[in-house]
Amino acid sequence: MISTATAATNGPAADSHMCGTVTLHAAVALAERGDVGTRKQLRGGELEAAVMDVLWDAGAWLTPGEVHEVLSESRALAYNTVLTILVRLWEKERLQRQRDGRAYAYRPLLTREQYAAVRIEQVLHEARDRPAALANFVEALGDRDRTQLRRLLEQLSRRR
Repeated sequence: MISTATAATNGPAADSHMCGTVTLHAAVALAERGDVGTRKQLRGGELEAAVMDVLWDAGAWLTPGEVHEVLSESRALAYNTVLTILVRLWEKERLQRQRDGRAYAYRPLLTREQYAAVRIEQVLHEARDRPAALANFVEALGDRDRTQLRRLLEQLSRRR
């Protein structure tokens, strides 16, 4: 995993996320319907994603107040809720933080794309049958993505 923060700016390691044995399309359908996890967990995941989107879009250090201001434009949300989500993301080592006056300012450790790659690797690592999971993933890709994957694999093999 890519890590640029020092131990002083990072919290404890993130817990892994378990996946059941279902097809990729079935898992996506369950997630879209909200049938994965409890309402509380789903809501927390949605809030974490929204906070990460604000930070990624900003591309700069933001305080909890600044994140709250952006999120409050589209939903009613308490400042303390935003602060809690930021601290949890920092504890999961998804954010760096530094003092900004009396508060902390936060920024993502990874880009969106780097984070997506890490999640894919985590899901493959958790699979009991990694080759089957990878095959299912590739089968679910569209033609454009498969073509891009082929190009990337060819570039990688030429570098070696």
